[in-house]
Amino acid sequence: MSDLDAGDTVALTCPACSPHDDTVHEVLKPGGTATVRCNDCEHVHKETIESTTTVEKRVIVSQGGESVSTHIDVDPEEQVAVGDEFIVDTPEAIFQARVTSLEPADGDARPESAVMEEIEAIWTRAVDNVSVNVTLHPNDGSRDESRSLTVNVPGDYELSVGETESFGDDEFTITGLLVRDDAEGYRFDQFDEDGDMVYAKDCKRVYGVDEQTTAWSAW
Repeated sequence: MSDLDAGDTVALTCPACSPHDDTVHEVLKPGGTATVRCNDCEHVHKETIESTTTVEKRVIVSQGGESVSTHIDVDPEEQVAVGDEFIVDTPEAIFQARVTSLEPADGDARPESAVMEEIEAIWTRAVDNVSVNVTLHPNDGSRDESRSLTVNVPGDYELSVGETESFGDDEFTITGLLVRDDAEGYRFDQFDEDGDMVYAKDCKRVYGVDEQTTAWSAW
């Protein structure tokens, strides 16, 4: 990490609200032992932040069909891999982002992992708030026709097979969940048993039965 000034933001664990995962902190008083404040719970604490040589890397964050680009300072020896999550501070917003692709500096095929020194750009998608595609079938048992919609939810929202969800005028019961390629920790790529759960940030598509109508002619 490069030398810090008051007002800079850093990713650190918070002993009050997030002892295991990084949250965004504001530097109140820089130095070898810096005074920082957690942006989530406003807890003020001291942290030893070592100064290291850094390199600047481009980060592209995609969310809801749009993308924003920024640059971050990183340790050139830091390892990065597809599926990693980290905080990205852009002029538009602060995102929790997941790495989806690594663009190598030498122009070769995109690797699954690399050290930052070898990377030209890091492609990510925002996972703190996500859009999930939903395919619905009519509840009269017919599967010849379907309709699609998109729901916007927090990334840690739990989607479970067998549960009935309501979003605005839409109400549906989940029958299947398709997991994203970059998600980790799931036994299968698709789930269709009652009680099976996938976090929204890990869900590529939801399949469900519409609870609003028995005939698609109503649409």
